[in-house]
Amino acid sequence: MSIPSFETYVSSLGRMTAHVDPTATSPATVEIKEAAASLGGLTAIDEKSLVDWVTQHPTWVPVLGLAVGLSQEKLKNSLRHAFDTSSWTSLARTNPGGLVAYLNEDLDLIRLLEAQRSRTFDFGDLLVARAGTRVSAIRAGISGRRLEDEIEAIALDLGLECGTRTRFTGRNNRTAPCDLVIPSAEKPSIVVAAKGFDSTGSKLTDAVREIEEMADVRLPRQTVMAVIDGIGWKSRQADLKRIYVLWESQQIDGMYTLSNLGDFRIDLEEAARLRHLI
Repeated sequence: MSIPSFETYVSSLGRMTAHVDPTATSPATVEIKEAAASLGGLTAIDEKSLVDWVTQHPTWVPVLGLAVGLSQEKLKNSLRHAFDTSSWTSLARTNPGGLVAYLNEDLDLIRLLEAQRSRTFDFGDLLVARAGTRVSAIRAGISGRRLEDEIEAIALDLGLECGTRTRFTGRNNRTAPCDLVIPSAEKPSIVVAAKGFDSTGSKLTDAVREIEEMADVRLPRQTVMAVIDGIGWKSRQADLKRIYVLWESQQIDGMYTLSNLGDFRIDLEEAARLRHLI
């Protein structure tokens, strides 16, 4: 597989977690309450009224994000993914129609606004809202395991023995973490990292460090691959570039997203045959 440009790799990143309907917004501030009251006072909820609303109130766009279950961070990542900018105020001023259309077509904005602005919320809804960060964390863990499950399924389909979420031994008996090892942690011939994130944070830096460790301890006879996806990386491109440079300089042997797992399968099979594993 030829190495694409870094920009091409970034453009291939996709969302890891499916959108789910929210039941409540974040804890209210004065500004959020004002914005919510303004939305509640609209005579109609449709694309035209919402385009007019964001044009008049560009700083209130995050309230539309809350209405569809997005924190400010996730709203920024979603906008960067769709428009190559995380500035909702800029979009509200220069492309309000596109902004509203995206939120409605991708995140069901109009239906959710209509359903929520006239609803009476009870104590249970409040508790669900307070659990929101924990629910998001659970979903983030599920998204990470999705990549692990995908690459493990490919290895098993090729008839390869493998282990998951372990450490492997390389140069000078040093070890490094990996999410997939073939055929086993005791006899590591091929090791793979799987790092998928739709949000940003220290976990992305940790993921880069783990892959750098893998590249640093590898033996010449070991193949190191990385499957990386999720729109969170678009806001941490400097971290992503560190991994890309490892691939570009041949310190790791491949870097993939969910969209090109077919290439991962081809390269994995070739590496396995080279090492007489199949």
